Amino acid sequence: MTAKLIKTKKEHQAALARVHALMQQRPASGSRGMDELELLALLVSEYEEEHFPIPPPDPIEAIKFRIDQLGLQESELDKILGSRQRRSDIFNGRRKLSLGMIRALHQKLRIPAETLIRDYKVKKKA
Repeated sequence: MTAKLIKTKKEHQAALARVHALMQQRPASGSRGMDELELLALLVSEYEEEHFPIPPPDPIEAIKFRIDQLGLQESELDKILGSRQRRSDIFNGRRKLSLGMIRALHQKLRIPAETLIRDYKVKKKA
């Protein structure tokens, strides 16, 4: 097993093909095949993070995704956000999250604070 950093698309494709082949073999834990698979997975991940970054989610979309994951209703956020109207204003882009709301959402729903503090657009008042 010779490992090196992945620097080109061609090397990336070759590494992906090797990862696929190793996964098909289902190597045993602790085996050379598993060691190679784990190392290649790390190298592929590093290359992809640099060349194909995934932008962080919008705070409101992150909240909606999390309540869906937890099987909650949007109305269950009313206590966290303060009221039904406030929730509606936030979800419809008329109001930003306050620091208190961000803290509460982070604590109660376990949404990463760095996701919630991201800037996002609100609609201008007419």
